[in-house]
Amino acid sequence: MFLDSPIRHTLQLNALRAFEASARLGGFARAASELKVTPGAIAAQVKALENEYGAALFERHAKGVRLTALGESIKAQFIEAFDAVEDAARTLRQLSAPQRVHIVTSPALAQLWIGPRLPRLTEMLAPIEISVTAVDEPPNLKRSPFDLCLFYTEQLERGQRMLAVEELLPVCVPALAGQIRHPGDLANVRCIADVVWSDWEVWTRSVMPTQKFVARGPGFSLYSIAVQQALLAAGVLIGRRSLIQRYLDSGELVAPLDHPVPLGMVIASWKLPGARSNRLVAAVEDALMQLA
Repeated sequence: MFLDSPIRHTLQLNALRAFEASARLGGFARAASELKVTPGAIAAQVKALENEYGAALFERHAKGVRLTALGESIKAQFIEAFDAVEDAARTLRQLSAPQRVHIVTSPALAQLWIGPRLPRLTEMLAPIEISVTAVDEPPNLKRSPFDLCLFYTEQLERGQRMLAVEELLPVCVPALAGQIRHPGDLANVRCIADVVWSDWEVWTRSVMPTQKFVARGPGFSLYSIAVQQALLAAGVLIGRRSLIQRYLDSGELVAPLDHPVPLGMVIASWKLPGARSNRLVAAVEDALMQLA
């Protein structure tokens, strides 16, 4: 007589992952952001899981959700399990593409710091293949499919290497520079900025501490667009030197005021846990240090 046994593919893996992410991150919205789905999809998957097992895993409130005693009791086990799955997937990626190093960084650093250095980096490291992914925030160290992180940070932590100390300075095309002889002249021009960063505030607080100055002009969610607008003579950009130095070197942009101000942040690199012993990743990081 043939006896059928339970098989693993009956597990609702998407629902289990939705529960684990929600439990680890403290809510459906954060889980949705990490898993690149909507909060409604996370809520539906968790509800399906609760219906399958006949028990509530979260208490729903007007301001969010909270784990039930049952959910709390199994949280650590599921986190450990999905950490192990991610580690196995990382090993599979490394074995299937042993000559590839995957860098994760912010959009601004990807486009304006790594991008211009990538041809030289590729030439130096051949036959290593380098891929670059841009995200807004550094990834979860245990859940990342990447090898090397490159981000701005206020303070270096253990295992991080400093590539550049960042400083701020207003920049514009040469044709506009004649209008700006003193910091106060900036009140009469369009001031371009990244809407996420408060760089104008940092710079003016240092250079004009006794004056009330509000930078007026267009803001952009991508710093590369802000740089492009400055190159098109749309106004004065508050520049991060590491990102616009090549335009200063070429003369496409100039700094009309000799008042650079430290941002209070550095560009740092660090290897993700699964790549710390990988000699190829170490070679890429060393090459980035040289090119910095």
